[in-house]
Amino acid sequence: MNIPPSRDLTEVNRDFYDALWADTYVERPERFNTWGLVAGLLPQSPARLEVGPGLRPRLPVAGTDFIDLSATAVARLNALGGRAAEGEITALPFATGRFELVAAFDVIEHVEDDRRVFGELARVLKPGGVLLCSVPLHASHWTSFDVCVGHARRYDPAALRRLLAEHGFVIEQSAVFGMQPNNVRLLDYGVRMLTQRRRQAMRWYNRVFMPLGMLFQKKLKFFPGLLNTDGVHEVALVCRRG
Repeated sequence: MNIPPSRDLTEVNRDFYDALWADTYVERPERFNTWGLVAGLLPQSPARLEVGPGLRPRLPVAGTDFIDLSATAVARLNALGGRAAEGEITALPFATGRFELVAAFDVIEHVEDDRRVFGELARVLKPGGVLLCSVPLHASHWTSFDVCVGHARRYDPAALRRLLAEHGFVIEQSAVFGMQPNNVRLLDYGVRMLTQRRRQAMRWYNRVFMPLGMLFQKKLKFFPGLLNTDGVHEVALVCRRG
């Protein structure tokens, strides 16, 4: 399911995430459940890029290139030794074959032209390089929250596999990722807070719900190829550029 075409997704996302990062801190990547996967890839990935990390990077900040829409996020990442710049995933300012590792968590679903996205991700990766990404699944799971946070779509698993293959990516591993919401009333309440009392809602998220989520996050369980996605709301993918 796509959002109404009248919305400018770039501006929606910049506005939402600038507000989100304005009153919080950079989280250490070692605290995320993706760190075990990332740490294993770092020795063979001296040149690495993360797109759209905000203040929640999954790759080490020092020595990593970053592209983000949020000026706030870019400034904070640079202050910690990153090489961050404002920009968009559809026009990455890097040479072809520049990186061994590229990460894009919770980013691709925010962009209308996802073919251009995967084209750019494939372009900047070296042959044999690794793409780490996550995307939400199943149009039937679409909610008002997807609209609120600037999603363009949820992916049909078969269509996602074909799209990756078109751009030379092979799915090596996958895991259930992110929160799997099942309380519709709580979700609707969260959306009302984000639309009617955004500053207050984001303060609660950054200072209460995000720290609690970090404490209770589950270890990622990876399966070969694309896992059985029945009932799965979001998936993390390890893809190799052929």
